[in-house]
Amino acid sequence: MSAVVWIAVGSLAVWVWLLLGQGFFWRTDQRLPDRAAPAHWPSVAIVVPARDEADMLPVSLPSLLAQDYPGAAEIFLVDDCSEDGTGDLARALSVRHGGLPVTVVSPGEPEPGWTGKLWAVRHGMALARARDPEYLLLTDADIAHEPDSLRELVAAAGSGGFDLVSQMARLRVESVWERLVVPAFVYFFSQLYPFRWVNRVGARTAAAAGGCVLLRTEAAVRAGVPESIRQAVIDDVSLARAVQRGGGRIWLGLADRVDSVRPYPCLADLWRMISRSAYAQLRHNPLVLLGTVLGLALVYLAPPVTLVAGLLGGEPAAAWAGGVAWGVMACTYMPMLGYYRQSLWPAPLLPFTALLYLLMTVDSAVQHYRGRGAAWKGRTYARPEAAPDQ
Repeated sequence: MSAVVWIAVGSLAVWVWLLLGQGFFWRTDQRLPDRAAPAHWPSVAIVVPARDEADMLPVSLPSLLAQDYPGAAEIFLVDDCSEDGTGDLARALSVRHGGLPVTVVSPGEPEPGWTGKLWAVRHGMALARARDPEYLLLTDADIAHEPDSLRELVAAAGSGGFDLVSQMARLRVESVWERLVVPAFVYFFSQLYPFRWVNRVGARTAAAAGGCVLLRTEAAVRAGVPESIRQAVIDDVSLARAVQRGGGRIWLGLADRVDSVRPYPCLADLWRMISRSAYAQLRHNPLVLLGTVLGLALVYLAPPVTLVAGLLGGEPAAAWAGGVAWGVMACTYMPMLGYYRQSLWPAPLLPFTALLYLLMTVDSAVQHYRGRGAAWKGRTYARPEAAPDQ
């Protein structure tokens, strides 16, 4: 057989394995597990790190203020050196909307060895622990919650005996680029961290979605977070690993009533969002980067290329194997498009989307070696000297 046939058959074999052997990552049925209201609703502290979020807070913060929670709950918003009046706006929104009590604090610039978000989370958690809450809800400033969100999270954690319950917020998909790139982001994440593997008893796979994490305070203390993960750029996965190492049980799934309100209207916006942490996900290892590029090429780019090459070169075996692999790929993507309430036109375009992600990953590495590291909102994080499990 020619090299083209071998590549096509190899890609098809990988897709058969992904379809059946990678935790059924392509299914979207991992939602909040069965739950019942507890006899006594535990206290919860909601910690919101916020840096230059004046555009997002008018939508996200009122949704937290309006939480219909039967137990004691309060909000700690940590203004991370914002320059757009985030802190003052949070106070004004609290007065205007009422609801849960809000404390706004500004801890100043992070100390060396800390990422900005985790520095803010550290101060929010320290203030919260003074109230001795049983749970902490860590949620980003661009996440909007339905009124029953906190109640459902706590009920799920209590009913299932989970120390960490995290929901992947439904991201915004309105512009053409968002529709092309955003569902694929969650699809690739679930392929890397299959939710079923995360959620099973005795799991070795650990992951969380940083926009919405309900964490048992006792588990946080036992895991030593956030201090133990203070350098993590991909803080949500590092948090889940720390809790799991501490003996905690974790759960991760897709959200139905938790949404990100941050827009990414242009490709450049999505590019910055993804490339800022892509190389950190590869542990800043050039060999892992090379393997990732080759793997993406074999899995996502080879099917359409070998299909076309087989048709043009008179090699029906290559065309057949490449076409079937491309079809399997598109079919596994359809459930995620359905979850995002999108039409199915992006499904056969997944190879193009994967190519964009490949280029974003390479760009992330290039920026790292130029000394720009993971840049976000005016801060740049170089490679940590001893980053735990990034």
